[in-house]
Amino acid sequence: MINPSLGLFARDTRSDWVRLRTLILLRWMAITGQLAAITVAHHVYGIQLPLGLCYMAVGASIIANLISIFVYPENKRLSEFEAMLTLLFDLSQLSFLLYLTGGLTNPFALLILAPVTISASALELRTTLLLGALAILFTSLISFVNVPLYFADGEMLRVPLVFEFGFWLAIVIGIVFLGLYSRRIAMEIRSMSDALLATQMALAREQKLTDLGGVVAAAAHELGTPLATIKLVSAEMMEELGDHPELLEDARLIRDQADRCRDILRGMGRAGKDDLHLRQAPLASLLREAAEPHMGRGKQVEFSLAPGPSGSERQPTVLRRPEVIHGLRNLIQNAVDFARTTVWVDGEWTDRRITIRIVDDGEGYPPQVIGRIGDPFVRSRRSAQELEKRPEYEGMGLGLFIAKTLLERTGAELSFANASDPFLTPEERPDRCGAIVELVWEAKDLLAPEAAELGENQRFTV
Repeated sequence: MINPSLGLFARDTRSDWVRLRTLILLRWMAITGQLAAITVAHHVYGIQLPLGLCYMAVGASIIANLISIFVYPENKRLSEFEAMLTLLFDLSQLSFLLYLTGGLTNPFALLILAPVTISASALELRTTLLLGALAILFTSLISFVNVPLYFADGEMLRVPLVFEFGFWLAIVIGIVFLGLYSRRIAMEIRSMSDALLATQMALAREQKLTDLGGVVAAAAHELGTPLATIKLVSAEMMEELGDHPELLEDARLIRDQADRCRDILRGMGRAGKDDLHLRQAPLASLLREAAEPHMGRGKQVEFSLAPGPSGSERQPTVLRRPEVIHGLRNLIQNAVDFARTTVWVDGEWTDRRITIRIVDDGEGYPPQVIGRIGDPFVRSRRSAQELEKRPEYEGMGLGLFIAKTLLERTGAELSFANASDPFLTPEERPDRCGAIVELVWEAKDLLAPEAAELGENQRFTV
């Protein structure tokens, strides 16, 4: 379980991912391009430019870069406000330079898209909206108010009004489109990154619990002989100390505490052992282990296992992999949460495949969601409807994504569907009328190796 209060998925930390040196490098590239464009336009094409003001605008960017380099450390990461000011400076500097060089008759006016695109990719929505609005405003102003461009012979560079309007419209549409496109892609990448991190944490937690259970079980096994010896010796001492009540009481206390230690270790060791034989289990045991935390929540969980058309009557023995247990547990939890009364967990096997189906008698998946099941949905709050359906659940909407990702890593193919038509009346719907999750493995991906191939038990490393 991931606690949202830890700030792992906090949106206000996104701007901290932007390194100042990255923006400095991009600004150096812009400065180089601006100086090259001014020099070529003036000396090669003979276009008359206000060189003093143009070089002053470029010099402002150079000074800003030098100050940023010498004042801030190399690993400086910008806050939201600092990143906004940096991009706002670049937008203003470029707009002023375009004003000095013909406005929208200058083809480099297209570069005004860059600050908005960077903001949409890295900063908050409000910052992107502000920069986008200012970019449109500056573009509109320089289309009407600008310093015209003149050739060496004094002829003014003119562009037909329809082309100038088309260029303005293209820039405005580009600001809106590229801003939305960049933000949507960046949000999907962030959601996937957060979800994969949550998946790794869930897997690490499951692996740690499995390993801890093995350590405890091994300790219980190793301590069993000395505890039995202590109990035997204390029992003999009790027989010999019948005439010494005070010593007899001490011997009885030693025996009782040895029994208590044995019971504690036995209880803690139920999670598993590092014995390689116990790293595998029959399919039925694996399914029950995955469902165990959710079998006492007021819903009936029924298990059904049977061989397929070409399957052996002997139930397969599968690996107790943490990914499989955690993934199945999440899927069963989801079924129990939304079932009315019953959840069915079916297992079927053939010589080549192992299939598991999890079905409930709930409402099924909403039609608008079923096509996107398995995508990461990171949310910070739950609706009143979900609070009513899942009062004990405190997750972040990543359960199905985590389960799908973990299970696919083990070679499973997952499919999600509804068991019946949602428009049927309650009387017409079958018992298994809710959501269906089907998992299919190639047998070689899930089956445990034969006993002869297990090898020696591994030593624990702490």
